[in-house]
Amino acid sequence: MSQISELEKFRVPLGGQEIELQQIDHAAGGMSLLRIRIREGRRFTIFDIDPATARQWGEAMKIWATSVDGQ
Repeated sequence: MSQISELEKFRVPLGGQEIELQQIDHAAGGMSLLRIRIREGRRFTIFDIDPATARQWGEAMKIWATSVDGQ
């Protein structure tokens, strides 16, 4: 059985999607994963990603956000 820890939950202002970030720890001592759940109405999109992918994705988002808002 896996243990799920809630990390963050927020709503996107444009579009109203609900985004949840969770940490998934597998009972057998496997790799921890980041679960990204995006809810749009009754539809869910779920990604389980490894730390390296999360780092790459986060860095790309940070670069983009900085380039469009100048911070």
